[in-house]
Amino acid sequence: MFSRASRVVCSRSFSTVAPLRVPLVIKNNRILASVILSRAPQITRDSTSFEKAYFDYKEKIERQNATTFPTEFYFKKGSLAERRWKEEEAARRDAMSNSQTSLTEAAAKTQAQLEQNDTAAASMNKVEKASRLTEADIKKDVKSLDRALQRTLYLVVHKPEDTQHPWQFPQGQIDSAEYLHEAAERQLEDDCGKDMDVWFVGRQPVSFYKKAASKGSEEPGSKTFFMKARVYAGQIQPNKQVSDFAWVTKEELPNYLSSDYYNAIKDSLSEL
Repeated sequence: MFSRASRVVCSRSFSTVAPLRVPLVIKNNRILASVILSRAPQITRDSTSFEKAYFDYKEKIERQNATTFPTEFYFKKGSLAERRWKEEEAARRDAMSNSQTSLTEAAAKTQAQLEQNDTAAASMNKVEKASRLTEADIKKDVKSLDRALQRTLYLVVHKPEDTQHPWQFPQGQIDSAEYLHEAAERQLEDDCGKDMDVWFVGRQPVSFYKKAASKGSEEPGSKTFFMKARVYAGQIQPNKQVSDFAWVTKEELPNYLSSDYYNAIKDSLSEL
């Protein structure tokens, strides 16, 4: 029998030993956990030509049925604001009778003419729109999260040791003592560091990819289960196994991933 002191020493020594990692293999298939890490769109996308025509038609119908606007209540007679509004209103009336011109375009064109002809009008209620293209878009910097603000971006990493799929989502083998979502979180941190604010959407995989074992090879096949996650802040700090990384849109993913790997997960990706 152990004394109480010896039992305490033993329990403490066992608690300090790192857990033994045993790779999980089921039916000659290694089980891998992968993370589809995405950054959501940061701005609204551009309207299609059909959407622009629909909203302009709707705005013209509402304008046609609206009550008369009391200009004397809102504008001082003879003021610059009144003159500006009257010229914009005249442009809108012309647009009402022309199906090829939208109300927004008519008002914008009048504002541009006023600003060009009158410096006082140019400084009045002037709103400058920021460009929808960022510096990262112009430089084609795929390592920046400030690109393609209208689209969802996905993180892919390059691992030279995997000769069949060097470009892949962050992934690694599951240990026999951990759950699928735990393995995915651990692998993401191992591959990409701790400098990202990440939220995992759930604990269930959204897709999987199976790679059969090669004929005549003792190397087992693999089954990769993909978990979904979102990044809100920070940036990847790759480890030694990751030689490169990129934030890319769905349309750009086939340029990085192999065809069978991409086909396994394409239906789980957002179209925006």
